[in-house]
Amino acid sequence: MACYWDIEAFYHYSIHMKVYFLLFITALSTAACVNNSATTQNSSKDSSLTDSGRSLAGADTLPGGPDTLPPPFATESVKHYSKVIGWPAGKTPVAPAGFTVSKFADGLDNPRWLYEAPNGDIFVAEANTELKGIKKIGAKISPAGKSQKLGSSANSIILLRDADKDGIFEKKYVFADNLDRPLGMLIQNNHFYVANTDGLEQFDYTLGDSMVKGPAKQILSLPSGGYNNHWTRNIVASKNGDKIYVSVGSGSNVAEHGMENEKRRANILEINPDGSGEKIFASGLRNPVGMSWEPVSGKLWVAVNERDELGDELVPDYITSVKEGGFYGWPYSYFGQHPDPRLKDNPNTQLVNKAIVPDVAVGAHTASLGLAFYDRQAFPAAYRQGAFVGQHGSWNKSVLAGYKIMFVPFVNGGPSGKPRDFLTGFIADMAKDEVYGRPVGVIVTKDGALLVADDAGNAIWKVSAQK
Repeated sequence: MACYWDIEAFYHYSIHMKVYFLLFITALSTAACVNNSATTQNSSKDSSLTDSGRSLAGADTLPGGPDTLPPPFATESVKHYSKVIGWPAGKTPVAPAGFTVSKFADGLDNPRWLYEAPNGDIFVAEANTELKGIKKIGAKISPAGKSQKLGSSANSIILLRDADKDGIFEKKYVFADNLDRPLGMLIQNNHFYVANTDGLEQFDYTLGDSMVKGPAKQILSLPSGGYNNHWTRNIVASKNGDKIYVSVGSGSNVAEHGMENEKRRANILEINPDGSGEKIFASGLRNPVGMSWEPVSGKLWVAVNERDELGDELVPDYITSVKEGGFYGWPYSYFGQHPDPRLKDNPNTQLVNKAIVPDVAVGAHTASLGLAFYDRQAFPAAYRQGAFVGQHGSWNKSVLAGYKIMFVPFVNGGPSGKPRDFLTGFIADMAKDEVYGRPVGVIVTKDGALLVADDAGNAIWKVSAQK
C-alpha cells in the first residue's frame, strides 16, 4: 500500500472540513507513513526485474523497444517524493570531463522554461502549480510540498541580456507579468507569443524590447490546468514560419475522468500564426512538453511524460519523432500496442492497433520534459546533432529516478546509441531523498553553450565546452 497520502483525494474528502482538522489529520498520516515508507523503499532496492537476462530495477535508461517492458503491476506503485534542500555555495551540477558548469543566473522564482531571441536575449518563464486555500495549506506540510513549489506562481517572464556578448548577462528585466502559468515562448513576425495554461497570447514586439508592448491578444484558447503539472503548454514554429505547434498535456493520469474531459488534450495542435486553422497534428501523447526540430532530418521531435501507477518500470517516458496524424497510445495503450489494463472496459482495440512505438525510451517516471538538439559546433563532435533531455525527476518510483540531463546521440537524423547521463549531481543524498534542485527546460545557445532551467533550485546552469 502506498504510504504517502494522495493530495488530491485527501482534499476532495476534506474540502468542507476546518483547516485545523486538516492539519491534525495530515500530521498523523504523515507520521504513520514514515516507517512504512522506509520498509517499502528498502525492500524495493533489494529486488530486481529481469527480462531476457537484462536487469531493469532502478534503470533510468530502458534500452530500446517494447520487448524490454515488465508486466503491469510487477512492482507496487508508490508515492516517493524528493526533498529539495537547495544548492550550497560553490556547489554545481556535474558534467563529463571536458566541460565547465557555471551558474548563469540565480535568485529566480521557479524558472521552468527558456527561450533565446535572435539577438541573444534569454527569456525565462517563471511559473509553477498554483494551489489555493486548504490545498495550499496542506501542500506546505505534505511530502509533495517539499519536492517542488506549490502555491502562488510568479507568472512572469524574465529577460536576461548579455550586451557585450561575453557569455555573462548584465541586465535583468521583467519582460512580462500577470500571466497565467506561462511556459512556451516564441518570436515571429514582430510578435512575441506566450503559451499560458489557458491559451496562446500574442504581443507586439521589436527585437531588443525589454518589456512587452501594450495588451496581449489571445489568439487561441486552450483547456486549462491538468493532472499534476500538466498545465504546461509549449510552442514551436515551423521552419518557414507558416505554422505554430502547441503541445497540450492530458487532464488526467489515464482518462479516469472520462474522455469528455480530454478534448483537445494529450495532443500536439497545429495552427496558423494568427491562431486560425487549428487541427490535431498528433494525438495519444499523454504529456508532450519539450518540442524541437531535429537538425538533419528536419522532423519535429517531442519529449513525453508518460503515465503513473503501473509500477516502478512502467511506463517509460520517451522522446520520439512526431508523424502527422500519428496516434501514440494514450490512454488506451502504452509504448505502442501494450493495452493499459485500467482501460479494459473501454479498450478501443481499433485505435490501439494504430498506436506508434516511440523512438527512444528514457526511463520510467523520470518526468522527461525538456528537449533540445545540439546544432552548434562548440561541443565535441560526439555531441553534435544529439538530443539533450531535461528530466525533472520522479515521485512514483521506489528509488529516485531522473533529476538530471540525459543525452541521446544522433547520426544522420536518427538515434545512434543508448541514452546516457550528461549533467548529474542534482541528487544530494539518495538515502535521504534529498536533492539540490530539479532540471526542466534546456536550450542550446547561439554561442554553443547549454542552458538548463532548474526550477526547484531557482537557478539557470550553463554548460560550456572547455577550450
